[in-house]
Amino acid sequence: MTKFNLDGKRALITGGSRGIGFGIAREMAQAGADLVLVARDPARLRQARDELEDTGRSIGIRSFDLEDVEGIAALYAELLDAYGPIDILVNSAGLTRRGSAHQLSLDDWNLVITVNLTAVFALCQAFGRERISSGSRGKIINIASLMSDAARQDNSPYAASKGGIRQLTKALAVDWARYGINVNAIGPGYIHTDLTRSLWEDAEFDQWVKARTPMGRWGTPEDIAATAVFLASEAADFITGQLIYVDGGWLATF
Repeated sequence: MTKFNLDGKRALITGGSRGIGFGIAREMAQAGADLVLVARDPARLRQARDELEDTGRSIGIRSFDLEDVEGIAALYAELLDAYGPIDILVNSAGLTRRGSAHQLSLDDWNLVITVNLTAVFALCQAFGRERISSGSRGKIINIASLMSDAARQDNSPYAASKGGIRQLTKALAVDWARYGINVNAIGPGYIHTDLTRSLWEDAEFDQWVKARTPMGRWGTPEDIAATAVFLASEAADFITGQLIYVDGGWLATF
């Protein structure tokens, strides 16, 4: 199954210090990839690096706040200088601000759109420019959401940003296919992580998720990570512009 190996590849993963991003990082390292992890919290990044040492791969870390979209091009150049060419880009970092749409502040709206969508575009652009100028192939994996196609109450900026990720993935796939750059997205269902603790510790919400999901459980970071490794590998070379839902059947029912 050598087509699924990532030997000799380097993956840049935003939000790679915890949750889904960390799960993807571990799975890609186990598949043979070296890593560069980007997140805001330096302490969590160092902890993630320590926890990934057993994979035997090179683990670079860089603290950066993706709200600083104007600094992303310089960040990317610094990472190239420090670690070398990047073959795989995983945009996993994201946030939300909840509230009824008529009460939500524009500051909250702009923050979510900036981090979840504009920063993703800026990172993809930096990655694409380097890959195109060097004549190298590449893989981009964007983390979308159930709310790329559905919506829940009090989450309008997040839904808008993740709907944008779906369309951005398609647009970049069309633009860059001729350069050998595949662009796909993964739409996680309800995933059991530290970041969703307040949800799965709520007995009523936990039961709602399990009842609403045909497979009857929360997903795990490993569920998402296995799909990410596939999309990053040679086995997915003819797949681009797709959003693959890993949701236990959540969107298939009502």
